[in-house]
Amino acid sequence: MEKTGCAVVGGGPAGMMLGLLLARAGVRVTVLEKHADFLRDFRGDTVHPSTIRLIDELGLGQEFRRLPQSRLKNVVLPVPGGAPVTMGDFDALPPPYNYVAMMPQWDFLNFLAAAAAEEPGFTLLLSHTATGLVRNGGRVRGVRFRTPDGTPDELLADLVVATDGRHSALRTAAGLAPKEFPVPFDTWWFRLPRHPSEKGEVAGLVPAFGPGEALVALFRNDYYQMGYLAPKSADARIRAEGVEGFRRRIAALRPDLADRVDAIRSLDDLHWLDVRLNRLHSWHINGLLCIGDAAHAMSPAGGVGINLAIQDAVAAANYLAPALLRGRVTTADLKKVERRRMLPTAIVQTAQRLMQRAIFGPIMAGKRTRVPAAALFMARRVPAVRTIVPRFIAFGPRPEHAPAFARRAEPRPQPQP
Repeated sequence: MEKTGCAVVGGGPAGMMLGLLLARAGVRVTVLEKHADFLRDFRGDTVHPSTIRLIDELGLGQEFRRLPQSRLKNVVLPVPGGAPVTMGDFDALPPPYNYVAMMPQWDFLNFLAAAAAEEPGFTLLLSHTATGLVRNGGRVRGVRFRTPDGTPDELLADLVVATDGRHSALRTAAGLAPKEFPVPFDTWWFRLPRHPSEKGEVAGLVPAFGPGEALVALFRNDYYQMGYLAPKSADARIRAEGVEGFRRRIAALRPDLADRVDAIRSLDDLHWLDVRLNRLHSWHINGLLCIGDAAHAMSPAGGVGINLAIQDAVAAANYLAPALLRGRVTTADLKKVERRRMLPTAIVQTAQRLMQRAIFGPIMAGKRTRVPAAALFMARRVPAVRTIVPRFIAFGPRPEHAPAFARRAEPRPQPQP
């Protein structure tokens, strides 16, 4: 049985960022990740300006920009029989934070892991599955887990942080239950190829709507990342229709992509996301803190989930690093993190619920097949909308900055021989 300063359970964006920041503060931190690597597709791969700015503050900006990525510059709304309307123009924001970086999440997580590995107090344990909490004297003292060969073990810690997602095992073990908000749709992710003639600058995010369904296309460098939205509990119906039925649905929503729907070889190419929108009333118990999706699952609307989770990690590191260095984290310390991040979480979730009520709910119910006229009017006639919307998505209501202890200067470019 070993001991660490902070045990972080879950090697997603929040967990890896928290591990990096705490390690740079001099805290001994161990991240437990149940998978053997980060290679999982369709796991939130939008890196927003708030996170890009944070990476710059950490002195990692040059390396980050060398990663394979594309840039999302705008959100376009279709208008039947008319020209598309730009709802959000990220390019109107001040550079260099005027785009959303699109990259596979595994590249981003490997990037954070490599940066954290340079810190002597950081340990990443892959294929280690958390199974429960170690308790003693009314306090969480560590985490129980299985090693890669299935052997049960324990890791003691001054603090355990649950970053293990919307189905958090540690949240359940702690007896914490989130309040669920209604969501009218689920999402099925898949890819379609882009033809060579379509390569070039990423155009943006383009949705399409039909009775009881919608389709979102994210333009990537060499493919389209597609998200098909249908009412809750539609998965059995979609699978009963078979792959040919699904191809027909996609071709009807986007006739311009009908020439490539055969790329959906089988329904196994679809990645179903059970969309949840929920929030814990209290994010902590004595010795345990939940952040990211473990504290608040987000709708994919706006693609803000990753970045909100990373903001949680920054706030947690800022408030908790001094206490961890002292070797004593109190519930008052954990409450400070919760208080800091609860309001921006509630604001973003309220915005998502309003979007569901105004747009997605009526569409999923078959009552509407287009964006509300009021939204189109505002986008066309009120220029501020095209900057307010992207700024809200880009930075959120309370963006965090890197703590002073975690900042590093960018390495200077090496002279060419």
